[in-house]
Amino acid sequence: QVQLVESGGGLVQAGGSLRLSCAASGRPITTVAMAWFRQVPEKEGEFVAGISWSGGHTRYADSVKGRFTISRDNSKSTVYLELNSLQPEDTALYFCAAGSGRYLPLVPPSALLAQFGSRGQGTQVTVSS
Repeated sequence: QVQLVESGGGLVQAGGSLRLSCAASGRPITTVAMAWFRQVPEKEGEFVAGISWSGGHTRYADSVKGRFTISRDNSKSTVYLELNSLQPEDTALYFCAAGSGRYLPLVPPSALLAQFGSRGQGTQVTVSS
């Protein structure tokens, strides 16, 4: 079982930036795809970005494309999410999750959360207007 711990969230003004980190321990994540999701109260988790095991393939939700960047450092067992040009609608609990295969499943974004098992507790991102 892999344990995931997110950090880097906080309160930022609209237009600002944050860098989230997801540190893994336990089972190695070097051979699996990883993803970031976000959740607001009373709604299901929403796919944000995903990355293949080597970092060679990435995928983004339309709402964050061009503003967010996902990356990973397998030597540190860490996945990152760079958030730029933040908007109030980006306010959410961001959490990372580990996949079971090397690549992101070829399913619609709405179906991705079910494809990922281990999840962290999340880090809160709040964007003020």
